[in-house]
Amino acid sequence: MTGIDKVHAFVGGMHLTGGLFETIISRTIDEMAAIGPDLIVPGYCTGWRATHELARRLPEAYVQTSVGTRLSFH
Repeated sequence: MTGIDKVHAFVGGMHLTGGLFETIISRTIDEMAAIGPDLIVPGYCTGWRATHELARRLPEAYVQTSVGTRLSFH
């Protein structure tokens, strides 16, 4: 649609918390790895299990945030 094939950053929550959604964490991270963003900045609603798995499997892209974190993309 944009003519740009590369995703630079994924920022936001993935809503992967709770029994129903935790079953798709691995598949979701597989797909995220296939897209290959330079940065992955999960929101709090991603859930701690998925967040830890993202950090483990995609450490070069994972960005830990907290209250007050500012992101700047140039």
